[in-house]
Amino acid sequence: PLGLIEGERTEFRSQAHPNPIQRLLTGQASTVTVYPDGQMMVDELLQITAVLPGSFSPLHQGHRQLARVAAQILGAEVTFELSVVNVDKPPLTEAEIQERLRQFDGRHRLALTRAETFRQKADVFPGATFIIGWDTAMRLVHPRYYGGSEQAMLTALAEIWAAGCHFLVAGRQYDGRFRILADVPIPQGFAHLFQSIPEARFRTDISSTALRSSTGG
Repeated sequence: PLGLIEGERTEFRSQAHPNPIQRLLTGQASTVTVYPDGQMMVDELLQITAVLPGSFSPLHQGHRQLARVAAQILGAEVTFELSVVNVDKPPLTEAEIQERLRQFDGRHRLALTRAETFRQKADVFPGATFIIGWDTAMRLVHPRYYGGSEQAMLTALAEIWAAGCHFLVAGRQYDGRFRILADVPIPQGFAHLFQSIPEARFRTDISSTALRSSTGG
């Protein structure tokens, strides 16, 4: 699969910009969809209804298990999503992107995007359900992540709602307790956007941060 990712199938690529990842990094493309066989499609009209976003640094068994459980709950194939730009970090380099692609080893569909926020992801994947953890749900409803503006947070949630998107929330161990959707202070009027994954169906205390620390990454 890696050989394909690096360029064996090129019939879909622009002659002026033969590298899809570079097109994405330079802003000349909005999405690159990487299929399990390694084929890349640029700015494909995505019909994706279940999306698991993350940095996948590294991709671990918890991500794979969450994708399996979410697929069962939603009745849809789960697509992993990696944004190559981040609100508070430098953009990923092509080498970093290729390294993360190798982890998927031809087993999952992955969408590379430039969507830093869930408001932007809703534009890329209208009607999709985003599979997130408790910690991400907390950030999603906290004004701190919207420049300190509660109104900006409410506006973003309203626009995500208007795009037909929802959130499937997995619990997470934090500060000595397993936190779930019920622990998230969802603003009034937006509870219908969120659905909880029962702890009995999914619980893993693995984190990418802890794995990076244990390996010195």
